Amino acid sequence: MSHIHLWVSDLDRSVRFYSEAFGMTERFRRDGELVSLTTPGTNDSVSLSFNPGDLRPKGQMGTIAHFGFRLAHPEAIDESIGEILAAGGTLIERGEPGQGQPTYVADPDGYLIEL
Repeated sequence: MSHIHLWVSDLDRSVRFYSEAFGMTERFRRDGELVSLTTPGTNDSVSLSFNPGDLRPKGQMGTIAHFGFRLAHPEAIDESIGEILAAGGTLIERGEPGQGQPTYVADPDGYLIEL
């Protein structure tokens, strides 16, 4: 997979969240309506598009069950959760990384993210 593209209700808030929570950096911004972010040292990206209306227009797209970020240091799960909460995210379910139990958080628009 090369990227994921998300509709967001507040572009600057979402850029701040992904930058602060996951260390992503801005690759480019177009017309104040689209921002592409990347994780340093990788080729992956998250594209964010401003959509002030319904984030999931009926009949126009499916829903994302979740997407994941692999932590460089899984033992630092508590620190990662703290950064996500401080950036405006929400803890949904805390798992045990060493036991194959993922942790789930949500971004400010409610997208589910597996750690």
